[in-house]
Amino acid sequence: MHIRKSSLCILALLAATAYAQTKPPLVDLEMMTWPELKAAIDQGKTTALVYNGGTETRGPQNVNGGHTLMAHATVVAIAEKLGNAIAAPVLPFSPNSANANLPGTIGLTAPVFAAINEQVAEQLIKNGFKTVVLMGDHGGGQKELGDSARKLDDKYAAQGIHVYFCGDVYAKANGDFDKYLADHGLPISSHAGIPDTSEMMYLGTDKGWTRPAEIPNALGDVRPKPGEKRDPNAKRVNNGISGDARPSTVALGKMIFDMKVDAAVKQIHQLQSGAAPAAGQQ
Repeated sequence: MHIRKSSLCILALLAATAYAQTKPPLVDLEMMTWPELKAAIDQGKTTALVYNGGTETRGPQNVNGGHTLMAHATVVAIAEKLGNAIAAPVLPFSPNSANANLPGTIGLTAPVFAAINEQVAEQLIKNGFKTVVLMGDHGGGQKELGDSARKLDDKYAAQGIHVYFCGDVYAKANGDFDKYLADHGLPISSHAGIPDTSEMMYLGTDKGWTRPAEIPNALGDVRPKPGEKRDPNAKRVNNGISGDARPSTVALGKMIFDMKVDAAVKQIHQLQSGAAPAAGQQ
């Protein structure tokens, strides 16, 4: 009986050890205890990633918290791929403004958004991080993030601490994806269109992030093609979609997600090696 209990204990210990060796490393600050975070920083994970999300209407097919949900998944993936980074909590608000006709948006003014990001970055520095990277999943706020990064980098660089703006995760990734859509005869769309809807399908259809029954009808205010002017007689659609989300697919969602992660990792490596423009100068 004693031998059997001992054997069970050994098996349990081996199983726990195997799980600890195979599970992904902890990189999500919100899901870490303070001793775990301190140990991670002491072991070299001294880069903090601040990824901003947003809460806004996203058409009838996507939940209002889409930017925040995508941002969290993206920043964790970036941190895991970098290997020396921790993902800070995602801010669920962006420069925007509420609208009673399309309820669901909760926005901040640009100065408040910038001030929050600056304070979050400085709090992370006080926690022991040597590099802070500011990013955003929403078009509004990109300038403010760049300006704030430059301001803080000027303040802390002499101490060997740097604050960078990673704009490629938004601008380059979306630009490359738009080119792919155009090359394959698919409509280029922005807010709540193919990029957002596809990514939310890929990351969270099984989590309730999208309404699959609404996607076949997810046609919003369609943007003119590059070089073309909007038809003044064309009917405007006001449903929270800028573009045509109907061709969205899980495969396209994986593509834009991977593009964002890869673009961010590449630029952050360049910034930390000094091979990219200084913070806020991209």
